[in-house]
Amino acid sequence: MQVVYHLGLHCTDEDRLLRALLKNKGRLAEEGIAIPGPGRYRPVLREALKALRGAPASAEMQETMLDSIMDAEGMGRIVFSYDSFLCVPEKAVGEGRLYPMAGEKTRWFPALFPAADTAFAFAVRNPATFLPAVFARTEGLSFDAFLGAAAPEDLSWAAMVARVRAGNPEVPLTVWCDEDTPLIWPEVVAAVSGTARPETLGGLDDFLATLMSPDGLERLRAVRAELPPLAPAARRRLTAAFLERFARPEALEVEFDLPGWTADLVEELTERYEEDVERIAGMDGVRFIAP
Repeated sequence: MQVVYHLGLHCTDEDRLLRALLKNKGRLAEEGIAIPGPGRYRPVLREALKALRGAPASAEMQETMLDSIMDAEGMGRIVFSYDSFLCVPEKAVGEGRLYPMAGEKTRWFPALFPAADTAFAFAVRNPATFLPAVFARTEGLSFDAFLGAAAPEDLSWAAMVARVRAGNPEVPLTVWCDEDTPLIWPEVVAAVSGTARPETLGGLDDFLATLMSPDGLERLRAVRAELPPLAPAARRRLTAAFLERFARPEALEVEFDLPGWTADLVEELTERYEEDVERIAGMDGVRFIAP
């Protein structure tokens, strides 16, 4: 059995991936891929992780969890998705690091189903927009308290990914940039689901529909209908061209209203983020989905 944990992270997905997979739940089940509903697995896994803290689950406990989570037997792959698998938003920054619990906490997941092949997946996001977005989801904290001892320019996604890899060298990891998601969405859905027939999945334009005017999306679909099946690179170029022309401004706007958040700081964070992404893409054991 394969078990895939889509770890989010906060403010990178907003359950879009889970909704896309659930929309194709029946189709994926034909391939032995199970997409349980979040109300069934999130509380079960949360309690199991808390109770076991990395100790292997017994056969009886695994059977109980699967009975609670699954509708059908004989599935070869299960996908779980939750942006707070690692922590609540209030703890996304600590000890001067992004997701300080990531190295330790990710070691707990393979122990839930010790005999299964475990995989992780998540998106990273430019700290210039990630930090304000996650802070907006916290309660009762000032921004300084949220950051703690961390300086924004010292927060590194590459360091966070390296801790996950060091703690789980045998667990494959798929990473992509949140900013690229509109262009690589079919590849992301296919990679996390593990489907062998991604071309048969439905609703893959639902994400674009949240970013693009209805007229623009209709025109994009019309153009694609007149063309032969496009290679991924060609499809991305076409999508990028239509997004540039028909994207809804309010869907792409990001406001920076934080103390000390200057244009120079945003530029520095963006440059460091781009360097981090290059490092992540070159890491052993990481499958990086690039546009």
